[in-house]
Amino acid sequence: MPHPKILIVDDEPSILNLVSAYLKPEGYAVETASDGPDGLRAARAFKPDLIVLDIMLPGLDGLELLASLRRESNAFVILLTARTEETDKIVGLSMGADDYVTKPFSPRELVARIKAALRRLNQDGVPSGGMFVFRHVRLDPEARQAWAGERPVELTAVEFDLLKTLMENRSRVLSREQLLEKVWGYDYYGDSRVVDVHVGHIRQKLGAENLILTVRGVGYRFDDDPA
Repeated sequence: MPHPKILIVDDEPSILNLVSAYLKPEGYAVETASDGPDGLRAARAFKPDLIVLDIMLPGLDGLELLASLRRESNAFVILLTARTEETDKIVGLSMGADDYVTKPFSPRELVARIKAALRRLNQDGVPSGGMFVFRHVRLDPEARQAWAGERPVELTAVEFDLLKTLMENRSRVLSREQLLEKVWGYDYYGDSRVVDVHVGHIRQKLGAENLILTVRGVGYRFDDDPA
């Protein structure tokens, strides 16, 4: 079985060396890049399963690089940011990042998140029950395809798993913390609003706000009738 491939893009050599030192003993194939253009070239040549991407990069900043990547790659992306403004994190998630870690960070925490993401990605294509067929939405877990009515819906890996989890628990309210544990696969150390951003993406792509209901102060509930 091939080793999972991880690309680290950061302009600080100390971070490249530190994260690489933690990942390589775990058996991962690791490549690094120190600026935006090199990161894009490395992503195209290396075709990583997961990318750790700093926002502040010379040549091409992390958000520009992310936008380019999302046009040609479904790799899981964890943003690294030294910024504290919430808008930076929300913009990154809105542009297609799957998660973020704020500097300074614990290398062990980052590795734990990477492991959880790769475990979930390695389950792609494994049969996981039959079709979810509702009045307005269908989901095929084995083919990882979704439809709103007869219209195919393109979902990222995280969006797909989040919608599937909500469907599996139809009419049951799941808290943000429960969704983080079930979908992201670890105890989340950061801001649980990462869930809100991805739910917003799913609503937009399905073209319906009322299929995933917000239960104020608690979490979310999938609300559609079986077909």
